[in-house]
Amino acid sequence: MGQYKANSINSQNFNLTFDNQKIGELIYEKWYSFNAEILMSDGAKYQLEPKGFWDSKIELKDGTKALLEFKMGWKGIIIKTFFDNKEDTFLLKLNGLLSSKFVLIDTDKRELMAAETDFKWNKLNYDYNIETTQNFDKFDNKELLILTILHCINYYMTIFVSAG
Repeated sequence: MGQYKANSINSQNFNLTFDNQKIGELIYEKWYSFNAEILMSDGAKYQLEPKGFWDSKIELKDGTKALLEFKMGWKGIIIKTFFDNKEDTFLLKLNGLLSSKFVLIDTDKRELMAAETDFKWNKLNYDYNIETTQNFDKFDNKELLILTILHCINYYMTIFVSAG
């Protein structure tokens, strides 16, 4: 089981670490933007771009190729991945109404990972503690997926806050 941490210094940059080793970074152009970039520590770069009516869908792209897309659904955020020309669907949902914990489940309703938010009111930013299961740890693109899920959670929070 993996223990990841994501820390935001200024709510525009989120650093993902595993055992204090930097894995990658989620970078927002500006605060409250749905556009973002993922920069992996090996130098690989990916773009997160809104698409569709009212930016209802967000795509993760490697250049022009879409690797993943997500959108809000009734039960949470529906994530579709297209890694290695294989399509998989996941659901990211809050673990209870007043929870600060998001869980990722697969189509068999197995929990793959959990991300707990730790909001720092004094700094107005989030830190995340992320726990992955053995099933999740087998994924080839697990770190890229975690960084994208951080974007999903930020997207969810933005929509939730603006609706409230």
